[in-house]
Amino acid sequence: MAGYNIDIMTLFPETVGDMMNESILGRAQERGFIRVDAHQIRDFTTNKQKQVDDYPYGGGRGAVMQADPLYRCWEYIRETHGPGRTIYLSPCGETFTQGKARQLLRDYDHLILVCGHYEGVDQRFLDECVDEEISLGDFVLTGGEIPAMAVADAVCRMVPGVLPDPECFEEESHWNGLLEYPQFSRPAVWHGREVPEVLRSGDHEKVRRWRRKEAILRTLRRRPDIFRKEDFQGNKQDRKLLAEALEQFRAEQEQRSGESEE
Repeated sequence: MAGYNIDIMTLFPETVGDMMNESILGRAQERGFIRVDAHQIRDFTTNKQKQVDDYPYGGGRGAVMQADPLYRCWEYIRETHGPGRTIYLSPCGETFTQGKARQLLRDYDHLILVCGHYEGVDQRFLDECVDEEISLGDFVLTGGEIPAMAVADAVCRMVPGVLPDPECFEEESHWNGLLEYPQFSRPAVWHGREVPEVLRSGDHEKVRRWRRKEAILRTLRRRPDIFRKEDFQGNKQDRKLLAEALEQFRAEQEQRSGESEE
């Protein structure tokens, strides 16, 4: 088996496969760092119509995915690729975070992701086969494929060898508790907007400090809920940058307050 293995149970394996086999993840699969397979649930039905859903007991609109085709697909994956952590993508699940992605990578080498459709999945399959439920957020989609691909992408990109260097993801948003600093590329001036001089200075320490301060500021401005959880007490340089960022943030707040009064 490849280094990290993900099996996705879905009614649309071609769509999932197309996305998971492109670009960075596609090359990682070719090199054997990861394996991502999509399985057609309809292939595991026992009727000619390949029916996977039926009316819900108790009445109501829509249809519910039946337990048996899901179970047969799940059993096939386990028999072929071994046991794995089974996750149902559901708006009722735990909200997915970068921390959760890191935990899944750390604790398991095989995930089985179940994509629901219609009005959901027969609870008996969930009770018997699913280890946990994960949600992308407080909203509802037409199916579990997008969340499954998001989870697979977030986990797989951290597998050693998939990206050139751990720094590719260790400096990004949510890795260290802050949002990522702004990024710039050539040209130096675009539509009258200049790249900050510090990024063109060649002074790596100044660049590092600027990026750290901008990460603090961006988190303060956009996600104060995340900022409040961050601990700056153990790092003297961080405390100095925090003081500078807070001073700038307060100045911005006062300026906006003055403009609104005018």
